[in-house]
Amino acid sequence: MTNSATQTIESIKQLDEAKFNKFHLKMIITAGMGFFTDAYDLFVIGVVTAILAPLWGLSATQLAVLNGASLISAAMGALFFGRLSDKFGRKKLYGLEVLILFFGAISSALSPSFIWLLVARVIVGLGIGGDYPTSAVVASESANRKNRGFIVLLVFAMQALGLVIGPLIASCLLATHLSHALIWRVLLGLGAIPAASVFFLRRKMKESPRFLAKDKVPIEVGRVVSDLAGFIDEKPKERQSRKLLSKPWLKYLFGTAGAWFCLDIALYGNGVSSVLIMKNLAPNANLFHHTLTAMLIFLCFAAPGYLLAASLVDKIGRKRMQKMGFAVMAICYLALSLIPNVTHLLPVFVLIFGLSFLFINFGPNATTFLIPAEIYPTNLRASAHGLSAAIGKVGAFIGAFFLPLVLAHYGMSFTMGLMAAVSCIGIALTALVPEKKQQSLDQ
Repeated sequence: MTNSATQTIESIKQLDEAKFNKFHLKMIITAGMGFFTDAYDLFVIGVVTAILAPLWGLSATQLAVLNGASLISAAMGALFFGRLSDKFGRKKLYGLEVLILFFGAISSALSPSFIWLLVARVIVGLGIGGDYPTSAVVASESANRKNRGFIVLLVFAMQALGLVIGPLIASCLLATHLSHALIWRVLLGLGAIPAASVFFLRRKMKESPRFLAKDKVPIEVGRVVSDLAGFIDEKPKERQSRKLLSKPWLKYLFGTAGAWFCLDIALYGNGVSSVLIMKNLAPNANLFHHTLTAMLIFLCFAAPGYLLAASLVDKIGRKRMQKMGFAVMAICYLALSLIPNVTHLLPVFVLIFGLSFLFINFGPNATTFLIPAEIYPTNLRASAHGLSAAIGKVGAFIGAFFLPLVLAHYGMSFTMGLMAAVSCIGIALTALVPEKKQQSLDQ
């Protein structure tokens, strides 16, 4: 082997066996701030459309399109950035997705018309989608072997911070005497600040040693990692397939993309529940109270799930946590479906809803992000994560657009029963992926 190949292998060895340190903390902030921005941008559009509906005279169709535009463009962004990240490297692209988010946020805040705002939200969605595969892969390839799940999910947990800060800022602005015509622009414009704050940090990050090694020394890297793990392989490793839609990667794709798709559909079962809770708690409340209530619900039930997932995933394991989460979701949705007049039993309703929200995040919402960043080879890792995230966003789009129609036509009981069935399918799909707890990415 050449000196550069030897150095690359040594770098990978040091990454795998390093203790949690300042480098990991810096990487968590650098990668995680993108997810903070993603969550903030996706939340505030709901408040913005509620303000704009009377100001601009928007129809129900226009509101639906505006709320869903970012979901479809996020799917495209995940595919695009995932593929390019595998082709050109992590470093060459990293930072461009937050730059897109920055310009999308500024354009949104300056929008003079519906069409302008719609295009701006599509741009925001491209940045959001691009952040999924790039940040997930940068985090996983920079993490050590024993704490990789913890590190990657701390990056993802920045989403929770964005989902708390977003409604908090919205509530503070709505409580002032500022004009609503100014508030919605401020809310959208603020999304540019965290995106801009990490652009230069991302551009300065070094290229992943694993990406540098993917073409040069795949056999030698595998042998080094096997030696570190105490695993003896009598046969030399063959070059891994470069086609994503080939065995065994196609099987894994059904597992990662399918589970993410099911999660994002079922996640809107909680969206329906949260709206019903807010209506029951304060049927005549204004936008300020609804926004504040949404934040408190998230803070009480969802935020602890993010922290539990990051803390325990390297002990429990990815597959077990994902199955457990889907199972609790299915039980909760089934209970909401079968208990008569459950929406009028507010303590029971809130308890069931809280459990489902907790285990969404202490379960598949976290693991569907983590697993695709681990189980695929380096030359396919970002593409596979991007495709999985894109199919998940399609599920989110279906949930956002069609679940309200199902609820209106068939009622609460049928809708929650359907979400329980979707959660059960998620359990079955989880069986298709391998467990990578405390294993090297190259093992």
